[in-house]
Amino acid sequence: MPAAQYAASRHAAWLGAAAIITDEAGRVLLVHPTYRKDDSWLLPGGVVEAGEHPHVTCRREITEELGLDLPLSAVLAVHSLSAHHPGLQPGTPCPGEVRFVFDGGTLTSGQVAAIRLPREELSECAFLETRDAVQRMRSVDGQIMLAAYRARLGCTATAHLADGQHILDVPALDQHDVHVRYRPLWDSPLHRGPVPDQLPVQQAWAWCFVPDGRVVVVADPGPRGALPMLPGGTVESTDATPEETLHREAEEEGQLALTDPVRLGWVLDESGEVYGRVGPNARLRLAARVTAIGPAAVDPATGRPFARLLASPAQAAALLGWGPPGARQAQLAADTANARWGLPTARAAAIEEIPAEGMRLS
Repeated sequence: MPAAQYAASRHAAWLGAAAIITDEAGRVLLVHPTYRKDDSWLLPGGVVEAGEHPHVTCRREITEELGLDLPLSAVLAVHSLSAHHPGLQPGTPCPGEVRFVFDGGTLTSGQVAAIRLPREELSECAFLETRDAVQRMRSVDGQIMLAAYRARLGCTATAHLADGQHILDVPALDQHDVHVRYRPLWDSPLHRGPVPDQLPVQQAWAWCFVPDGRVVVVADPGPRGALPMLPGGTVESTDATPEETLHREAEEEGQLALTDPVRLGWVLDESGEVYGRVGPNARLRLAARVTAIGPAAVDPATGRPFARLLASPAQAAALLGWGPPGARQAQLAADTANARWGLPTARAAAIEEIPAEGMRLS
């Protein structure tokens, strides 16, 4: 085949590049373009110009859109959009698009304050929980954003998508539509001493360790996605101690048998709003060792089975949306598990789902 004929036969497609950029609580940065008629929002990024590599495009666009020069640490997702996908701009002829989504990292408060937008192109920007972010994006853009962000959280391989859908094995966070929920209360410090006598303990949650040093995270499914949390729950009047609460809730939510719970500290809840505005109370944080994991079952309090995931303590803190205080608490829990039970410190790896039939633990 002559070279010109061969060149003409090759598939042509647009190229795009964007970045997942978060704040310290794990909220995703979106920008609001002035040129989109449907009022939708986007990840920072843009179109790859002729002769430009996607990673160069991404850094250039971040600088132009945000006024920041950010390193890119990984390719989180590669997405192929077909020429006739309904998510394309109406009336715009397009041969299809291949979009690369990079990891733009986590911004400090100083970097957030330094953001400067080109007002003729972007009217505003915002850090949003993923459940809110997808509501502001076109459907296919939201699907790409979620897959890329979950690849970062779950330490899975680069997500490969076509028209918004995974083309390879679907990771656990995507299977269960897991979202990070920002919780301002837990930006509060963890108090290491005993709970003062005048403060009632309203909640007991625990970092529950399996023998390889990972912890169990349970995710409660809902209409807007599953929200992750540590095993545990509200202290009931029938519970003799917060530790009894932990044992009961861990069995109901995750079918976990625990032993040797140890108190790490407590967080002050000044209003007790979620408990009927009961006033100041303590939310207890513990570490415990998992001795058995039974078959998946329905949680009696919600009538739904919870997803059960295994993650490193640091990954669990990121999933919980607790920001830097959560990362410090995760490290404290890991150090406690090492000193008390001789468990190794788990490193970040692919987040896995606990099999429905449960797990044998040595």
